[in-house]
Amino acid sequence: MIPHYHINLFWSVEDGCWIADVPDLKHCSAHGPTPEVAAADVAIAIGAFVESLEADGFPVPEPRYRPVYHGVRAA
Repeated sequence: MIPHYHINLFWSVEDGCWIADVPDLKHCSAHGPTPEVAAADVAIAIGAFVESLEADGFPVPEPRYRPVYHGVRAA
């Protein structure tokens, strides 16, 4: 079973596309013309990343990353 990892999703002006990044899995990311495409592609990348770790006998990292929200106020 693949753990649920946090995904950072942001627009990259430099690359001209949406980036989906998985902080708990170093170098695991994807990009796309829309946030939906980037998120769908990174979900595939997460599965392949985890399968590769398992196939090579490496431990699968536990989800640990939690974003910090600044300036968010309750109404």
